[in-house]
Amino acid sequence: MKHQRHFGTTSPSREEVQTKTLIADIDRIVQILDGDIAAEEEQARVFDPSQAGYPMLARKLAARRDNLRQTMAALEMRLAKPAADRNFPSL
Repeated sequence: MKHQRHFGTTSPSREEVQTKTLIADIDRIVQILDGDIAAEEEQARVFDPSQAGYPMLARKLAARRDNLRQTMAALEMRLAKPAADRNFPSL
């Protein structure tokens, strides 16, 4: 029996659900990183990344957080495209 895809259905595809789940997971990680950055800044009492005394760990966590935000934006842009135009790998 051959499976047929129905165009115009309202049920999200498996890839779409997985992508939305991934975005939510990344968002939670970003929130954790924000808290960790704030804790490092508070401990060092330096809140400006341009100052020499700014904690190195906070710099590294901020870079990771920013990369994750870019990843989230790319995934959200992919979801905004029509399903036929997405480049999800087939499983």
